[in-house]
Amino acid sequence: MSDIEDMLLLLVLCALVTLWLKLTSARERAMNEARRQCERHGLQLLDESVGLRAVRIRRIDGLRRIERGYSFEVSIDGDDREQGRLWMIGSSVTELSLPTIEVASAESIVAEALAKAKASSNVVQLHPGRRPPHEPLH
Repeated sequence: MSDIEDMLLLLVLCALVTLWLKLTSARERAMNEARRQCERHGLQLLDESVGLRAVRIRRIDGLRRIERGYSFEVSIDGDDREQGRLWMIGSSVTELSLPTIEVASAESIVAEALAKAKASSNVVQLHPGRRPPHEPLH
């Protein structure tokens, strides 16, 4: 091999290592941001990891910038797995998508359970001391 081929090979290798280090650093920033957002919204970050899922070019202030999309999994109450997504340009967050949380009151839970019980055909409502005269006891 000639010296020029060796230099080109070394240059390509250095470029690949630099790219890998930049992507690793960006992933760490995304991980820290996902962790911070989960703490802020009361969610549990599962697996303590984010994964690069998409890259797109976005125009901001007339400049084209590369935007990276990371996905991660969160849990609302510890029994579920929901998908979260984070878009970043450089070290700033441009978009965040977290699962929605529906908070149900105790009254609505009881009312929903009673409605399901009434809709079921094999459930008989018991009223102690109140038996219609036309129904047999067996």
